[in-house]
Amino acid sequence: MKSFHRTIHNPHRLLRPPTTTLLPLTTTLCLPPPQTTMSTSSSSTQQNPEQSSLTQVLTYHNQTKHLFTNYARGPRGLDWDNQPNPFRRYISAPLRPLLHPNSGDSDLYSSLFKTLPFPKPINKITISEFFYDSLALSAWKSTGFSTWSLRVNPSSGNLHPTEAYIICPPVESVSDSGFVAHYAPKVHALEVRAQIPSGFFTNLFPDGSFLIGLTSVFWRESWKYGERGFRYCNHDVGHAIGAVSMAAAGQGWDVKVLDGLGHDELKKVMGLEVFSEFEIPERAVKGKFEEIEFEHPDCLLLVFPNGIDGFDVNYEDLRLAITEFSNLDWKGEPNSLSKEHVCWDIIYRTSEAVKKPLTLEKKFVIDPFEKSGTCSEDSYKHLPLRELVRKRRSAVDMDGVTSIERNTFYQILLHCLPSGCQEKQKRQLGLPYRAMDWDSEVHCVLFVHRVVDLPKGLYFLVRNEEHFDDLKKATRSEFKWEKPEGCPPELPLYELAQMDCMKLSKHLSCHQDIASDGCFSLGMVARVEPTLREKGVWMYPRLFWETGVLGQVLYLEAHAVGISATGIGCFFDDPVHEVLGLTGSNFQSLYHFTVGGPVVDKRITSLPAYPGPGVDA
Repeated sequence: MKSFHRTIHNPHRLLRPPTTTLLPLTTTLCLPPPQTTMSTSSSSTQQNPEQSSLTQVLTYHNQTKHLFTNYARGPRGLDWDNQPNPFRRYISAPLRPLLHPNSGDSDLYSSLFKTLPFPKPINKITISEFFYDSLALSAWKSTGFSTWSLRVNPSSGNLHPTEAYIICPPVESVSDSGFVAHYAPKVHALEVRAQIPSGFFTNLFPDGSFLIGLTSVFWRESWKYGERGFRYCNHDVGHAIGAVSMAAAGQGWDVKVLDGLGHDELKKVMGLEVFSEFEIPERAVKGKFEEIEFEHPDCLLLVFPNGIDGFDVNYEDLRLAITEFSNLDWKGEPNSLSKEHVCWDIIYRTSEAVKKPLTLEKKFVIDPFEKSGTCSEDSYKHLPLRELVRKRRSAVDMDGVTSIERNTFYQILLHCLPSGCQEKQKRQLGLPYRAMDWDSEVHCVLFVHRVVDLPKGLYFLVRNEEHFDDLKKATRSEFKWEKPEGCPPELPLYELAQMDCMKLSKHLSCHQDIASDGCFSLGMVARVEPTLREKGVWMYPRLFWETGVLGQVLYLEAHAVGISATGIGCFFDDPVHEVLGLTGSNFQSLYHFTVGGPVVDKRITSLPAYPGPGVDA
C-alpha cells in the first residue's frame, strides 16, 4: 500500500488547480446552522416521511454550498496515507480478460448524432469494445516519481467513485450461462460474480439486450472534498451514463434507465448485499470504518438494439426475478480501499433520504431516436468515436488566447439540446440524453469570452422551453432575452447582457483562472425544489446525473472541434444566483464547465493504457 500512496499524491499538487479550500476537521463539528436560501418547512419531528426526506435534502444542499465567506466543510488537509484505492477488485472472483480493439474501427463521432448504425450482436468483441470506449483506462501519465491513470469517463479529482457491473446473457469465452460481473478497468476484464437463471433475459427483455449497473463509493470523493462529495459522486454517475450511451451508440445499441426499480432491487441485482450495513454516526468522525467503503446502487441501464419498438418492461415480473438474486452463489470479496476513514454523516443521511422506492406503475417508454441539429459540420475534425473518447482529457489550464468561430459555438450548443431537432425542447430524445426518462430540468447560463463575431457577455440556453416564462420572471428584469445574431432558429439561446465577464466567471468559480481563460464557461442551472416536490425527493441525484451527461457532451464536443474542456465542481453557489437575480429555491446552480484552448504541461509523459504500470495509482 505504501507504493500506491507514493505514486498518486504528487500529481494533485503539481497539476490540478485547487478545487476546494480545506477547512479544519474536528471531532464535533459544532458549527452554527448553515445559511439557508431554500425552504425547509417545519422540524422533521412534525413531518411525514416524504416531507422529512425533502427537508434532509434541502438541508444538505444548503449546508454544502460554497460562499464567499466560507467553503463547504471538508478535511483540514489531504490524508495521503489513506487516499482511497481507485480500483475496486473482487478477490477470488473468476477473471475474464476482454479484448483490446483497434483505435480506428468505429463510426465518426459526429455521425452518431444523426443516426445510429445497424446494431451489432452481443459477443466478446462487442462487449470488449463497449467497455473500452466507455469506462476503461485511456492512458497513464508520469512525471518525476509519480504515475497515475486516466479513464475514458472523467471524474472529479480523478478519484473515480463510480463502479460498473454487467448483467448479461451467455457470451462465448466469457460465461456459458447468463452472469453478473464487475468491470475491472485497470486490467480491462470482467470479474464474474454470479451465474443467473437462464430465463432471466428471455422472459423479460428483447433479444440482444443486457444491463449495466452503476454504483458510487462515497468515501472516494469525501476523502478529498468532504461533505460536497455526494454532489460530485452524482456528477460522475452522469458522466458515466453519457460515456456508456455514446459507446453503446457506436455498437448500434440504445440505452435507457430502468427507473421503475427501487434501491433494494438495484442492490440485489448487482450483488451489493456482500457489503455490511453501514450505521451512520450522529456526527462527522474519523476512525476505521471498513463498512464505509460500501457501494451505493445508483441506477440500472438497459442496453438494447436500436430500432426496436413495441416492447415493454414489466416491473413486477422484473422485481420478482431479481428477488432470486439474493440466493445466487456470489463470488469474490471486495478489496479494502483505505486503512482509516472520515465519515461525513450528512452524506449518508442524504443518500438514505433519496433512496428511490419501487414504482411498479412507472411506464417504460422508448422514444424514437431524434437527430441533433447541424449548422457547422465543418467545425468537427471528423474523428472516429473510439479515437475521440480515448483521447479526451480534462484541461488543467486554458491559454487565455484561443477563440472559436460563432458557428462552432452554436454547433456545440445544438448538441447540448435534449430534444434534438424537435421544434420545442423538453423531452430527452437525442443522444445521449435519451438514456434518461424524465423531461430536461437543466439549463445553462453562459459566460462568453472569446467567440468570434459574438459579443462578450452573459447568455442563457433554455433546455426545456416550458420553463422559459418562469426563468424570465425569476431572473433580473434588465436582462434582454434576445436571440443573438446568426443564431439558428431551433437553438433556444438568448443574450442576457453584453459585458466583459472574465473576472466575474473566475471569481464565481472559486477564483480559478480556468473559468475565464477559455472561449466560454457556463453554469448548469436546474429546477430543483419544484422537481423534488412534483416527482419525488429521489430526483435530487438525478438532477446531478443530468448535468453530468451534459458535461460529457461538452467534453466530447470540445475535443471534436480541436479544443478542450474541464468540469468545475467548485463554485460559489448563491453568488451565481445573485448574478442572475435568482432568489428562493426554484432554480439552483449545480455544476460549472469551461471550454477553450488547453495549456499542455510538457513535464508530463503519456504512457499506453494497457499494459499499464503494475502499481495502483
